[in-house]
Amino acid sequence: MELAAMKTHTEKAPRSRMHGIKLAALVLGSSLVLAGCAGNPPSEQYAVTQSAVNSAISAGGTEFAPVEMKAAQDKLKEAEFAMHDEEYEKARRLAEQAEWDARLAERKAQAAKAEQALQDARQGVQELREEGMRNAQ
Repeated sequence: MELAAMKTHTEKAPRSRMHGIKLAALVLGSSLVLAGCAGNPPSEQYAVTQSAVNSAISAGGTEFAPVEMKAAQDKLKEAEFAMHDEEYEKARRLAEQAEWDARLAERKAQAAKAEQALQDARQGVQELREEGMRNAQ
């Protein structure tokens, strides 16, 4: 009986140690990856964000979604300052937020333009109906 208990105890120990080693390796690897990312300027994200802001402006974001556009432009400017100060994680986070604000502004502008086109089309149909009614009389 004692031998069976001993076997069970000794079999579990290597498994637990191996699990602990794997976990430690995972934590160490993750830390190295995060440390590597923190030391590099988010130039690619900044470029993507700048492109998104320009797209939103072209789509009419400043007219149809001024709050979102201002937020995107302000966060992009803050990201630029953070990059200058070598606060790369903050810069990356702000650039991502600015990108999403810009994309939202672009979608809102597109939706507003689509709504306006729909209203114009309805007005055109109404005018054609009225003209058809006048001609029929």
